[in-house]
This record gives sequence, C-alpha cells and structure tokens, in this order.
Amino acid sequence: MSQTMTPREIISELDRFIIGQNDAKRAVAIALRNRWRRQQVESPMREEITPKNILMIGPTGVGKTEIARRLARLANAPFIKVEATKFTEVGYVGRDVETIIRDLVDTAIKMVRIEHLERVQAKAEKIAEDRLLDILIPHPVPSGGPVATDSSSSGSESREKMRKKLRRGELDDRQVEIEVEQTSGAPMMQIFSNQGSEEMDLKDMLGGLMGNKRKSKRMNVSDALKVIQQQEADHLLDQDAIKEEAIRRAENDGIVFLDEMDKITQRSSGRPDVSREGVQRDLLPLVEGTTVNTRYGHLNTDHILFIASGAFHLAKPSDMIPELQGRFPIRVSLNALNEEDFRRILVEPVSSLTRQYTALLKAEDLNIEFSDDGIAEIARIAVSVNAKTENIGARRLHTMLERVLDQISFEASERSGDSVNVDAAYVRQQLGEISEDEDLSRYIL
Repeated sequence: MSQTMTPREIISELDRFIIGQNDAKRAVAIALRNRWRRQQVESPMREEITPKNILMIGPTGVGKTEIARRLARLANAPFIKVEATKFTEVGYVGRDVETIIRDLVDTAIKMVRIEHLERVQAKAEKIAEDRLLDILIPHPVPSGGPVATDSSSSGSESREKMRKKLRRGELDDRQVEIEVEQTSGAPMMQIFSNQGSEEMDLKDMLGGLMGNKRKSKRMNVSDALKVIQQQEADHLLDQDAIKEEAIRRAENDGIVFLDEMDKITQRSSGRPDVSREGVQRDLLPLVEGTTVNTRYGHLNTDHILFIASGAFHLAKPSDMIPELQGRFPIRVSLNALNEEDFRRILVEPVSSLTRQYTALLKAEDLNIEFSDDGIAEIARIAVSVNAKTENIGARRLHTMLERVLDQISFEASERSGDSVNVDAAYVRQQLGEISEDEDLSRYIL
C-alpha cells in the first residue's frame, strides 16, 4: 500500500471494511498522514516531531480494534494489540509492560523476513533445482583413460531435459535422500534484571557454538524441492539486515493498540488498587519515549503510535493518571450501533459476514442468497438481543448468523446444487423464540 495516501483516501479505504465511526477514521487517517509528513521534514526537526496518540472511547463491538488493525495493514506497519489488564506493575507477578515492545519487534521481524524471503525466492528456487538435479543425476568419477570430447555437452543436455521434467512435475513421485537440519528445540529462558525481564532463546545465546546437526531423510522429489528451497532461502538472507530494518520499522512505523485502558483505573474496580495505577505509571515511559532492550537490539519508542481504547462506562478518561492523560491528546468517541448500522455491516463491507457465508457454502455447491427483508430482520433481532442482554455490538451478528444458518450448514454437503433464500420468514423461523422470549439467558447468543 502506498505510503502517500491522503487522509481522504485513507478514510475511503477504511470505509470498505468498517461502517460508520467517521470521527475515529478521521483521527487515524490524520495520524497516518502525519507519519508521511514527518519523513519529508529535515533533521533535526524530524526527530522532534512525535506522534499524537489517540484515545478511542466507546462500547465494545463498535469497531475500535478493527480501525486500528486496518490502519496498520494500510501502512504495512508492525501492529500489536494488547489488553492493559494483562500487565502488572513491576514487582508483581505477571507480565511487565516492556514485553509489549518486544512483541512488536517480533512482529516486525516476521514482516521483514517475509519481504526479504520474497526477494531471494527466485534465486533460491534455481539453487534448489540444481541441488536436486545433482542428486537425481549422479556424476560418475572417471576411472582413467581418454574422455570423450562431447561428454560435457551430452551431460548438459541430459541435465536440461531432467530440469524440464522436474518443472513439469514428472519427477514428483520419485524418492530421493537429502540432508535436513535438525531443529534444536532449545527452550526459552527468562532473564531478570533491574530493567525488567526478557525472554531469550538459548539457541540465540549459544549461537553457532554447537553447530547445526544434519541428518539424511528420504522423501519424494516434490517435498524435497520445497525443503531445499527453504534451506537455500534461509542461507541467502542477511539476518543482520533483517534485524536492523525491523528495528527501524518498529521505531518509525509501529502501532500499539492498548485495549481496556478504562479497566486499569481505580474507579473501574471500585476499590483502591495500587497495582492498577502502577501499570499506568509503567506504561508512561513507553508512551513518552524510552529505550527498550530486545533480543534484536535496542529500540526507541519515541515515534511509535499508541492507540488506546476503552468503554469507560464506570470510569472516565480523567480517572487515568494526569501524566498518561496528557500523552493521549486526540480523543474520539465511537457511537453505539443502531439497526441501520447492523444492516449495513451485514452487506456493505467487502468481507461482510453474508459474503463470507455465501463463499463458504459455495464450496459445497450450495447457493445461498440473503434477501433485503432477511437482512433487515437479522439486524432488528440483533439490536433487540443487545438491548435485553449484554450489548456486545457487531459481535452479536456472528452468533446470530450461526444460529440462522445452523441447519443449512449442517445439511450443505447433502444439498449440492440447491439454492436457499434467507428471507425474513426464514430468519423468524430460526430465531422466532429468541426474539420474543424475554428470558434470553436461556439462549447462547
């Protein structure tokens, strides 16, 4: 995805996946564009410009996480979602907040490694073919005497014939023996210091001291080609370059989504809890900007974009410690979803639930169509159930559609070639009891 998208273009792209919540989309679009703008600024001013972190306030299931996740995909940026309640103050048993940054770097490493693998894939495939051909066409050692002048030429022709057969898949079932590297299965250990704790792989610590163990394994040619391609691609990678680029990407493009921020305030628990405020104070250096030691190197958090979210039903943003409040200057409220929103969510996004189920059942050659009145009825009942029980927003649609399509999904393999129309009458038939029963606790919705 181009890094030069305008805020209007970013919103337009988010609209393809998320219904409504224009204020939140506008805020993240500006934040993403500001990253591009910062890159156009000369140093040392560039280093002084830090992200304006965002606090999203709204009930569950209205699109907070999805907006942040889609934004990260648009920017091709390292992204991690964490729940603030999973962390504890330093000195308490549990995860410390610096693992957030280490997990972000791990994500960046995976992203960059995939990109580097794609660059060397063609070369790795060529080397893998040659290695496999060496196994398939053994080279006899001359026992002495004159060698025919055209032996090299005929051998080359034979090799190219075999290469064509290999590419056409004519040799896939032939058995060959290749050497494969054995995984060490090295355990993880946790290192404790005055700067917190960090998990490290013993394999990384020992490096190449013990060497790579290899063993011979017999397999068919098609599987052997894949194994050798992966081995050669790994050998072609510059691991140091991957680490350096991943650190740079995490530092300048990383996005951290902190969910359930309202639940680490004292007001949310209704009783004094020193650990909750302690987590906030531990988060503060990360958000303000600090250096975190990871197994890939030191990472500075100054330019990571933090997007926090919470329902803030019992607590208010002002219940957070003042220092942390000040680090989230952009605040947007997300609206609860109404019946019309639910109807649009079911049909408008490019990967809407109705399109997903249509594609799934198409695999069984069963054609399913959702009529307008059927969609409207699902939306109406979803809003009703949310109002009478726990309001879980759009997540309610997942369980509703599972219930509506339960019988169809079960019988689909036996109804190949059939067509089913999910209209209002069919929806009421499947969900009638639920929509009319006041004691909704009897139903798992």
